[in-house]
Amino acid sequence: MKETVYITGHKNPDSDSICAALAYAEYKNANGDINAIPVRLGEINRETKFILEYFGVSAPTLLETVRLSVEDLNFDKIAPISPDISLRMALELMKKNNLNSLPVIDENEQLTGIVTISDIIGAYIDVWDNGILGKSGTSIDNIIDTLSAKTVIISHNMKSITGKLLVLAMEPKSIGGYIEENDIVICGDRKDAQELAINKGISLMIVTGNVEVEEEIISLAEENGIIIISTPHDTFTTSRLIAQSVPISHVMTRDNLIVFNLDDLVDNVRETMSQTRFRSYPVIDDDNNNKVVGLISRYHLISSMKKKVILVDHNERSQSVDGLEECEILEIIDHHRVADVFTGNPIYFRNEPVGSTSTIIASILFENGRRPSKKMAGILSAAIISDTLLFKSPTSTNVDRMILERLARIADLDVEEFAMEMFKAGTSLVGRTPQELLKQDFKTFTIEEDNIGIAQVYTMDPESLKDMKTDLISLMEERAKERGYSIFILMLTDIFKEASEMVVVGKNKELVAKAFGKTLVNNSFYAPGVLSRKKQVVPPITTTLTNIKEL
Repeated sequence: MKETVYITGHKNPDSDSICAALAYAEYKNANGDINAIPVRLGEINRETKFILEYFGVSAPTLLETVRLSVEDLNFDKIAPISPDISLRMALELMKKNNLNSLPVIDENEQLTGIVTISDIIGAYIDVWDNGILGKSGTSIDNIIDTLSAKTVIISHNMKSITGKLLVLAMEPKSIGGYIEENDIVICGDRKDAQELAINKGISLMIVTGNVEVEEEIISLAEENGIIIISTPHDTFTTSRLIAQSVPISHVMTRDNLIVFNLDDLVDNVRETMSQTRFRSYPVIDDDNNNKVVGLISRYHLISSMKKKVILVDHNERSQSVDGLEECEILEIIDHHRVADVFTGNPIYFRNEPVGSTSTIIASILFENGRRPSKKMAGILSAAIISDTLLFKSPTSTNVDRMILERLARIADLDVEEFAMEMFKAGTSLVGRTPQELLKQDFKTFTIEEDNIGIAQVYTMDPESLKDMKTDLISLMEERAKERGYSIFILMLTDIFKEASEMVVVGKNKELVAKAFGKTLVNNSFYAPGVLSRKKQVVPPITTTLTNIKEL
């Protein structure tokens, strides 16, 4: 079975992050070695949505965490059982599937209890309760199946099996005082004992040794609504086996059940198990009407495997998926600074100073003699256009240009025309809220132990943000305080004027203006030529903070 590998970009994904993950997953799947699943860590922005719809590509699946959940474990996928099956059948199912427990469901397929080997053994060794068949509501079908019996006579007006269990081993004159109405008797071929039992009003007669029952006895039983069955077992074996015909509903645990859902995190499951002493626990699928899907035990936690991931367009833990520290990172493909992602083993790490991760992904395909599909060539082209701002960004390189030209030919794409459509769709601010703008393209950075948040909004009409600027600053200050950012920046980037208005809050906000040789006015300053967060904003802030720390 192929191992599953998740390919993910960063949180608050931009077009490059999404497109790189999609294209690299297609490349990996074509190799046939793994099952590569492209995922995203947040909502898709307007620009990316336009790109995917334009080329007819489905968005990656949203992945909130890579922490192991119950669904990731190889727990016992056993079908639940009905509460009316016999102890014997339940025991055979446990032996067949090498289980210690079985989940029990009602007629609506909802969990109603759990039966364990201990429950079955406990009922089986309780030899003093000769009324257990009647108390448990054992059905005649369970008794017949357990004893491998055949029916001699079952009357339409048969009696309820509610009495005690007796073995007719005495003389008729001695056993008469023991038999009561509705009792269940086990006997051999003694006609006098059989007749006496029927006349006493028993409910069920079990004849052992496959002996023939005389027609006179059969007729008498039919008249009195009494069931007669015949088993091939001897009297001793029959006496031992019949207790196993009790339905599991009589012995199963119903109350205080501990149940886990498929999406429960393994860490939480482990903690719960450590506080209890059960050997197995039912697992339910709450997305499928709480349907029981199997059983989980401590063994499954011990034998669990880490999830495997490939990171694209980032290599900072703060920008990556929740639970990354619990994963096995196989590869990193990025065009940002080398940050703080740690691995336990050597990995394939490809980091190039180009304008887009999609440039690197396309290079990998071409280097390995692979031609991307027309759709993938299209989205890779769009991602390069987006991340380089059609080569207006200082991060763009000649490599980006060459790769884009090659991809555009495959995708049959007019680059200039498409770029105008894409930027227009992606930078429209109509109906946008401050909350949406701040999470659209947001990244966090750690510089000299300072947490810094930087959001970037591209627009062709920066003047449209004037009316909401006060609300933006207020929300930014609130976020900075909540999340401990010493600096929180919103870059309002005008693509065609090739400049950004820098809106800044936080206790170190003045340092940002200082880093650019500017003065803050109403929490902002204008930065001509500044388009790249990675190359033109983070480096000068890093230098300024480092110099201050050294003083």
